[in-house]
Amino acid sequence: MTPHDWYVENRAAWVSRALEPREERLFDDHLPRCEECRQEVARLERELGWLPMAAVPAAPRPGLTRELADSVLRRRSWWRRHASGLAAAAAVALAAALGYGEHRRRAEVESLLAERERRLLAVEDTLSVMRRAARVVQREIAMGEHRGGLLIFRDEISHRWNVVMHGLPAAPPGTVYQFWFVTETGMVRSVELRCEDDKPAFATLEMPATPAPVMGAALTVEPALNRSGEPKGPELVHVDF
Repeated sequence: MTPHDWYVENRAAWVSRALEPREERLFDDHLPRCEECRQEVARLERELGWLPMAAVPAAPRPGLTRELADSVLRRRSWWRRHASGLAAAAAVALAAALGYGEHRRRAEVESLLAERERRLLAVEDTLSVMRRAARVVQREIAMGEHRGGLLIFRDEISHRWNVVMHGLPAAPPGTVYQFWFVTETGMVRSVELRCEDDKPAFATLEMPATPAPVMGAALTVEPALNRSGEPKGPELVHVDF
């Protein structure tokens, strides 16, 4: 995918004002410099003109036309008096700005494409584990008024797990939700799972590099400063395979 492909894919989004502010500014800056995009945007605007978002132009208030004309004339007169003194500096500044601006815009587009590619690869990786999961384990968790759970998707081909914690509130102040692998020789500390505003927490995990096989998993509430190799807080769920 080239940087220009991003503009091609987002023409309709620009016309419908569906882009994020940063993306809209980037498209606004590109449009005057690209005849192909201008023609396609004009076509889309004609085709979408019947939608409710197409507003009927309002008539200007009385006197506005004269005010605008006077303003333009005053500015034109000022520029005529000062144009000779500014022309040389403007030419140098324009050349520098065009070079720098084009480089900056290209870098921004490439950054957006790279970030979207990274997110896509992460999603595809997560889905691949779920599709190949030979076993799915679910356990319910109750915390006060909250009713949530822990889901584990076990992929026996890549030896990875997808872990989903859902329905739980944010961990109490000073604590974290800690995921553990259970092996024949003891518990192996894994990742911290973070729930915010009751949104699920996701993690894709490699099997720990331990000589003993993994026999299960556990979820505990640990002190945030505790980094020991053994659980110290209350256990919310324990799964044996």
